[in-house]
Amino acid sequence: MVFYPLSAFHRTRQTLSYGMSRASLTRAVEFPAGHRYHRPEWDAARNEALFGPCSRAPGHGHNYRVEVTVRGEIDPETGMIVDLAVLDRLLREIVREPMDHAFLNDLPEFAAGMIPTTENLARVVWERVSPALPSPCALTRVRVLEDRNLWADYQGG
Repeated sequence: MVFYPLSAFHRTRQTLSYGMSRASLTRAVEFPAGHRYHRPEWDAARNEALFGPCSRAPGHGHNYRVEVTVRGEIDPETGMIVDLAVLDRLLREIVREPMDHAFLNDLPEFAAGMIPTTENLARVVWERVSPALPSPCALTRVRVLEDRNLWADYQGG
Protein backbone atom coordinates (compact mmCIF):
# COMPACT_ATOMS: atom_id res chain seq x y z
CA MET A 1 0.00 0.00 0.00
CA VAL A 2 1.34 3.42 -0.95
CA PHE A 3 0.63 6.51 1.13
CA TYR A 4 0.82 9.91 -0.45
CA PRO A 5 1.59 13.01 1.55
CA LEU A 6 -1.48 15.09 2.25
CA SER A 7 0.05 18.08 0.47
CA ALA A 8 0.20 16.08 -2.80
CA PHE A 9 -3.52 15.31 -2.48
CA HIS A 10 -4.35 18.98 -1.96
CA ARG A 11 -2.28 20.03 -4.99
CA THR A 12 -4.11 17.50 -7.15
CA ARG A 13 -7.52 18.71 -5.95
CA GLN A 14 -6.61 22.34 -6.56
CA THR A 15 -5.44 21.57 -10.09
CA LEU A 16 -8.65 19.72 -10.85
CA SER A 17 -10.96 22.32 -9.38
CA TYR A 18 -9.35 25.30 -11.11
CA GLY A 19 -8.62 23.72 -14.50
CA MET A 20 -10.96 23.71 -17.48
CA SER A 21 -14.02 21.82 -16.27
CA ARG A 22 -16.98 20.81 -18.40
CA ALA A 23 -20.30 19.59 -17.12
CA SER A 24 -23.76 18.70 -18.34
CA LEU A 25 -26.97 20.00 -16.85
CA THR A 26 -30.51 18.76 -17.50
CA ARG A 27 -33.65 20.80 -16.93
CA ALA A 28 -37.17 19.41 -17.41
CA VAL A 29 -40.55 20.93 -18.17
CA GLU A 30 -43.90 19.16 -18.19
CA PHE A 31 -47.15 19.90 -19.96
CA PRO A 32 -50.26 18.11 -21.19
CA ALA A 33 -50.90 18.15 -24.93
CA GLY A 34 -52.81 16.22 -27.55
CA HIS A 35 -51.92 14.89 -30.97
CA ARG A 36 -53.08 12.69 -33.78
CA TYR A 37 -51.02 10.54 -36.13
CA HIS A 38 -52.69 11.10 -39.46
CA ARG A 39 -51.68 11.74 -43.04
CA PRO A 40 -54.51 13.61 -44.79
CA GLU A 41 -53.50 12.30 -48.21
CA TRP A 42 -54.13 8.72 -46.99
CA ASP A 43 -57.55 7.19 -46.52
CA ALA A 44 -58.80 6.14 -43.07
CA ALA A 45 -57.94 2.47 -43.64
CA ARG A 46 -54.29 3.20 -44.51
CA ASN A 47 -53.91 5.59 -41.54
CA GLU A 48 -55.45 3.01 -39.22
CA ALA A 49 -53.22 0.24 -40.63
CA LEU A 50 -50.04 2.20 -39.92
CA PHE A 51 -50.89 4.33 -36.89
CA GLY A 52 -53.57 2.20 -35.22
CA PRO A 53 -55.79 3.95 -32.66
CA CYS A 54 -53.44 6.97 -32.71
CA SER A 55 -54.92 7.87 -36.13
CA ARG A 56 -58.47 8.25 -34.90
CA ALA A 57 -60.13 11.66 -34.69
CA PRO A 58 -60.11 13.77 -32.67
CA GLY A 59 -56.76 12.51 -31.33
CA HIS A 60 -55.59 11.79 -27.81
CA GLY A 61 -53.41 13.36 -25.14
CA HIS A 62 -50.38 12.78 -22.96
CA ASN A 63 -48.66 14.41 -20.04
CA TYR A 64 -45.32 15.12 -21.68
CA ARG A 65 -42.01 15.61 -19.92
CA VAL A 66 -39.30 17.32 -21.95
CA GLU A 67 -35.72 17.14 -20.67
CA VAL A 68 -33.13 19.44 -22.20
CA THR A 69 -29.44 18.70 -21.54
CA VAL A 70 -26.82 21.38 -22.08
CA ARG A 71 -23.04 21.08 -21.83
CA GLY A 72 -20.44 23.73 -21.23
CA GLU A 73 -17.54 25.04 -19.23
CA ILE A 74 -18.15 25.58 -15.54
CA ASP A 75 -17.81 29.30 -14.85
CA PRO A 76 -15.22 29.65 -12.05
CA GLU A 77 -17.11 32.61 -10.53
CA THR A 78 -20.63 31.17 -10.52
CA GLY A 79 -19.98 27.43 -10.60
CA MET A 80 -22.58 27.12 -13.36
CA ILE A 81 -22.50 26.37 -17.08
CA VAL A 82 -25.67 28.38 -17.75
CA ASP A 83 -27.78 30.84 -15.80
CA LEU A 84 -30.78 28.74 -14.72
CA ALA A 85 -33.11 31.75 -14.84
CA VAL A 86 -32.21 32.23 -18.51
CA LEU A 87 -32.64 28.52 -19.30
CA ASP A 88 -35.95 28.40 -17.43
CA ARG A 89 -37.29 31.47 -19.27
CA LEU A 90 -36.23 30.01 -22.62
CA LEU A 91 -37.93 26.66 -21.91
CA ARG A 92 -41.04 28.40 -20.64
CA GLU A 93 -41.35 30.73 -23.63
CA ILE A 94 -40.43 28.44 -26.52
CA VAL A 95 -41.44 25.00 -25.26
CA ARG A 96 -43.92 24.88 -22.39
CA GLU A 97 -46.16 27.89 -23.12
CA PRO A 98 -46.75 27.15 -26.83
CA MET A 99 -47.25 23.42 -26.18
CA ASP A 100 -49.16 23.44 -22.88
CA HIS A 101 -52.71 22.13 -23.49
CA ALA A 102 -52.08 22.44 -27.23
CA PHE A 103 -53.06 20.16 -30.05
CA LEU A 104 -49.54 19.51 -31.34
CA ASN A 105 -50.74 19.01 -34.92
CA ASP A 106 -51.56 22.74 -34.96
CA LEU A 107 -47.96 23.84 -34.20
CA PRO A 108 -46.30 25.29 -37.34
CA GLU A 109 -43.82 22.41 -37.66
CA PHE A 110 -46.57 19.78 -37.54
CA ALA A 111 -49.19 21.78 -39.45
CA ALA A 112 -46.77 21.63 -42.39
CA GLY A 113 -47.23 17.86 -42.54
CA MET A 114 -44.76 16.39 -40.03
CA ILE A 115 -46.39 13.69 -37.86
CA PRO A 116 -46.23 14.68 -34.17
CA THR A 117 -44.51 11.52 -32.97
CA THR A 118 -42.39 11.54 -29.84
CA GLU A 119 -39.29 11.45 -32.04
CA ASN A 120 -40.42 14.42 -34.12
CA LEU A 121 -41.43 16.37 -31.01
CA ALA A 122 -37.90 15.88 -29.64
CA ARG A 123 -36.51 17.18 -32.94
CA VAL A 124 -38.83 20.21 -32.90
CA VAL A 125 -37.79 21.06 -29.34
CA TRP A 126 -34.12 20.78 -30.40
CA GLU A 127 -34.68 23.09 -33.37
CA ARG A 128 -36.39 25.65 -31.13
CA VAL A 129 -34.00 25.52 -28.16
CA SER A 130 -30.56 25.06 -29.73
CA PRO A 131 -30.27 28.45 -31.50
CA ALA A 132 -31.74 30.28 -28.48
CA LEU A 133 -29.23 28.99 -25.90
CA PRO A 134 -26.81 31.52 -24.47
CA SER A 135 -23.20 31.05 -25.47
CA PRO A 136 -21.01 29.20 -24.66
CA CYS A 137 -23.23 26.31 -23.55
CA ALA A 138 -24.50 23.90 -26.19
CA LEU A 139 -27.46 21.57 -26.43
CA THR A 140 -26.44 17.91 -26.27
CA ARG A 141 -29.74 16.07 -25.90
CA VAL A 142 -33.48 16.52 -25.87
CA ARG A 143 -35.50 13.73 -24.31
CA VAL A 144 -39.27 13.69 -24.68
CA LEU A 145 -41.19 11.29 -22.47
CA GLU A 146 -44.70 10.57 -23.69
CA ASP A 147 -45.32 8.38 -20.66
CA ARG A 148 -43.20 6.33 -18.25
CA ASN A 149 -42.74 3.57 -20.85
CA LEU A 150 -42.06 5.59 -24.00
CA TRP A 151 -39.52 8.30 -24.73
CA ALA A 152 -37.29 9.52 -27.52
CA ASP A 153 -33.85 11.11 -27.42
CA TYR A 154 -32.68 13.54 -30.07
CA GLN A 155 -29.08 14.70 -30.27
CA GLY A 156 -29.04 16.96 -33.28
CA GLY A 157 -29.12 16.31 -36.95
